[in-house]
Amino acid sequence: MSRTMAVARMQLINKWTYIGWPLTILAASFLMSLAIFALIPVQEGKYGGGSQAPMWYFLVLGIQSMTLAFPFSQGLSISRRAFYLGTLGLFSLIALGMTGLYLLGGVIEGATNGWGVYGYFFKIPWVTDGPWYSTAAFFFVVMMFMFIIGFWFATIFKRWGTSGTLVSTLGSAVALIGLAALTTWLEWWGHVGSWFAQQTPLSISGWAALLCVVLAAGSYTTLRRATP
Repeated sequence: MSRTMAVARMQLINKWTYIGWPLTILAASFLMSLAIFALIPVQEGKYGGGSQAPMWYFLVLGIQSMTLAFPFSQGLSISRRAFYLGTLGLFSLIALGMTGLYLLGGVIEGATNGWGVYGYFFKIPWVTDGPWYSTAAFFFVVMMFMFIIGFWFATIFKRWGTSGTLVSTLGSAVALIGLAALTTWLEWWGHVGSWFAQQTPLSISGWAALLCVVLAAGSYTTLRRATP
């Protein structure tokens, strides 16, 4: 546990990268969205997609946490298991904190009629229509999903280099295209659309969390043989 905590503190040496930038991106996206909302002369709900900007940055954080800190951790004789658990635990806390900000922003938006301009940045239709814990689960799982994807691809790069990263990226793209082609050939799109229409933010969070577990297990397996 002490080694795991040490990894979390090591990652936080550059607090600006892991805390400052997510908050800056959130604040900048919010202010720009609010300015756009204020310029639209409509007294009804106005919604934008700017709130997703920090979530995409979690993909970058996953890559940086591996490529920048992993070689340094191996120089300090920190085990790969401790590095993995410390890094994953740290970003779980960061995602939890960001989720709290999203929930707080949604409460303020609801109490102020969209900041006085009927603009809704945090209260996203469908995502925030259910209970608060459903909204919290959705935001948290999406952030962790983005982080784990970035972390795994960075781990693949450390394990197999540029060739391995290229093959895995192209392979993933081919698999997705093949799945879409198979769905089209079997005429399953109607069933797929019907299934998605029946889902709630909480159920989608559950499926995404299950996928996160699979990706996390794969990234740890790859990390065990990765070289600094």
